[in-house]
Formats: sequence, C-alpha cells, structure tokens
Amino acid sequence: MRTSMTTLRKRRWAATAAVATLALLSVSACSSSDDSSAESSGSATSGDITWWGWTPDATNAGKLIDAFNTEYPDIKVEFVSKPIDSYDSVLSPAITSKDGPDVFNVAPGSANGGVQTFEAGAIDLTPAVEAALGSGWKDKLAPAGVDGLSVGDKLVGLSAGAVYSGGLWINQDIFDQYGLSAPTDLASWKNVCDTLEAAGQGCFVQGAGQWAFDMDTFEAIMENVQPGAYVKASKGEMDYTDPAFVQGMKIWKSLFDEGIMQEGAVGLQQYPDANNNFMSGKYAMVMMGTWYTQYAVKDSMVAAMEAAGVGSPTPITLTPVDFPDLAGTGNTGSYFGDADYGVAVSAKSDQQAAATTFATWLTTSEAGQQAVADTLNDIPALKGITPQWDKIDLVNPEKQKDALQAYTEKAGAGTEPRFASVSADLNTAFRDALIGVASGDKSIDDALAGLQTVVEAQK
Repeated sequence: MRTSMTTLRKRRWAATAAVATLALLSVSACSSSDDSSAESSGSATSGDITWWGWTPDATNAGKLIDAFNTEYPDIKVEFVSKPIDSYDSVLSPAITSKDGPDVFNVAPGSANGGVQTFEAGAIDLTPAVEAALGSGWKDKLAPAGVDGLSVGDKLVGLSAGAVYSGGLWINQDIFDQYGLSAPTDLASWKNVCDTLEAAGQGCFVQGAGQWAFDMDTFEAIMENVQPGAYVKASKGEMDYTDPAFVQGMKIWKSLFDEGIMQEGAVGLQQYPDANNNFMSGKYAMVMMGTWYTQYAVKDSMVAAMEAAGVGSPTPITLTPVDFPDLAGTGNTGSYFGDADYGVAVSAKSDQQAAATTFATWLTTSEAGQQAVADTLNDIPALKGITPQWDKIDLVNPEKQKDALQAYTEKAGAGTEPRFASVSADLNTAFRDALIGVASGDKSIDDALAGLQTVVEAQK
C-alpha cells in the first residue's frame, strides 16, 4: 500500500524529534559535569552544523548533503575535509572545544579516527538508532558497522557504509591500448610490467611508506597463502612465526625484488603520491579498495584527475580485478573490510539535535543510504540497499558496469576485518616489519618475531 508524502513527512519529523530527545537524554545521563556535554541540543530540524572527516571527497560529500537537504532544507551542513595523515592530531584538540565540529568521522580499530581514541568526545548514539530503526536495529545494519564502532555498550559512531580491500584497480584504457589482461599470478604480473615499462608506461604503483596500505597488500597476500591466518594471528590465535607468515613475508619482499613495486616505493605515500601517479596516468595499476569505485563515475574521476594535476582531463576507465595468485594456492578473490567511517556527534556541540538528525538520516534512512550507495564510495550499512546502476553516470558503462556490480557483491560478502582486529601497538609493529623487510633493514625472521612479541604482550 502506498503511503502519502504527508504521512511520511510526519513520521520522519516524529522520528527525528524522538532521536534528538533520546540522544540528549543519553548525553545528560552519561555526563557528570557541564564540561562533557553541550549546553543546548538545539533544533532537530534546523541549524548550522560542521562535519569533519578524511572521507568522502568534496564531490561526494556535496552529493550526500544535497540529498539530505531535500528532506531537511533548514539544516545547513558544511563538510570540512581533513588530511588522513593528520586527522587525529587536528581532531583531538578540536573536540574538546565548542568551536570544534558538530559531527566528526571515527573508524574501527587502530586506523585514523579510532573509536577508542575519540569515544570520550562523542555522545552515545544507541538511543538515536533505536528511535530510527526500532529495537531490532542491529539486525538491519551490517555487523561491521556496529561492533567496530562501539566501545563497550556505547555506540560511538553510526556507519555510513563499509570499505573492503584485497584487490587491485587497473586503468582499462592502458591495458586495452597494449592488448593486456589483468595479471593472475606473479609470472603474468611481471609480464604485464615488462610490456608496459618497455613502452615507457609505468606499471604498478604503491606508496609503501604509508604502511596502512602495505598492511592491505600483506593481508591480501596472506589470504592467498592461508585464508583467515592474518586475523587469527592478530587475535593471538596463531603465531606470526608460523611458516605461512614466513611464506607471506617472502612474497611481500619479492614484489620489491622482482620489480613489481616501482623504484623508490618506500619513499612515497599512498595518498597523495601513489594516488596522483595513478590518476594522472603515469601508472596502470594500483592497490586500492572499494572506496575507489567512486572514481568510475565521470564527475568524481574528472575531479580526482584535476586534483592530481591533469589539465582538462579525459576520464579514465577504471576497473577492479582480483589480487593475483602469488602463492599458487588458488585462494583468490578474498576481500576484507570494516566500516569506512562512523558519523559521531560531538558531546560539545550546541547543535546536537540537528547533528543527530543528519547522522541518523545518512546512516539509517533508505534515502540516506541510497545516496551513499550511489556515490559508490561505500557499501551501505543498511541491509538491502544497493547502487542504482542505471542512474549512475559511469565513465564507460560497457566495460565497467558488470565488473563493478560483481565486485561490490563479492567484496560485500567478505567476512574478514581489515583493521578492526589490529591494535595500535600491532599497527606500529606492522610499520616496522613491512617497511623494514621491503627496504632490507630487517630480516623476515626478525620482522615476524617483532609482530609476535607485540601480540604476546597483549595477552
């Protein structure tokens, strides 16, 4: 039965009012002094709020805000993009001040914006999501977006969607130009690179100095060697000194020794260096995750290429491919991921009601999650929402649509976490291990022993 728009608006308003009231009560109940909460929650349907995050990019943030404003025209949202590398350092002082953001991104595990680090500066959004989705709300959302963004019983952030890694992206135009197919093993990968480099075209690029992405590559290698081992070891259920990890680390080192990794990879960052090199067409392959799907859309690709320094760009045909079978096990096509970012509401904001309206609309409403899905930046947190492929302006639908649809379905079915099981100390140890082995400053045995020492200390 069709519901009238008037009825829907009334229901939305009632739900929003309930969300705002419950969120305010939650903050008040959990706060012991005025310093830990805002003086006023403000209006649930009007106000000016500021949203800080390292993602989405400006183009997609604008699309999300525009969609929100079709339902809530009196809430002005300003998105302020912060660099991923300095996000924690700029956010820490900001959320202790009423001049800081009203809404800010948080992330699972030890990645930037970690919930453990910033939970004290956020209100508990459990009452808000219960008001929006009912008592069975957990069954309606992807588990990674709930467990990974909670600290104890406190829901620090609401997931906009998940991102998954474990595959590669190729510039299909370059591959077609040279009659190449995506590599499926080490030998074919070397052959692709030899062909491209002989023509003066860069092959694969990675900013190996930014170790979060090194961890992605290494986890992809380990999923190829022995599925599940990477996460088991991070939880202390398997030793890093196991032969499987020795094999995985040898494969990691071989990417540098065999010339798959470009010269000077350890001296570059994934963002902006590797990203810009790929977007400008200097290289034909890059290790990125599902967040790169957004650049299959014409306007997002053009904006990314312009940001990489390309003048009047012709958009690249970007397609995803599985990580090659480097171990020869046949274990391919595995993807791992977490909530990309959670939207947290600042405990210091004097616009908590409006901020909560925005956070819950973006992450729990069908309209908000459809807007997220259609940017192709994240796989939506609300179950049942998928991209409207026929309405998305892809660069080259003939070559991208089927590949992208299959990719998002395969990645979204991934069950292994990306960062959620990695502690801050283990994250740092991975930096030392992976960069150390790549540069030749550490032996494989010493690198793995260092990882094991950290896990032993956490038991």
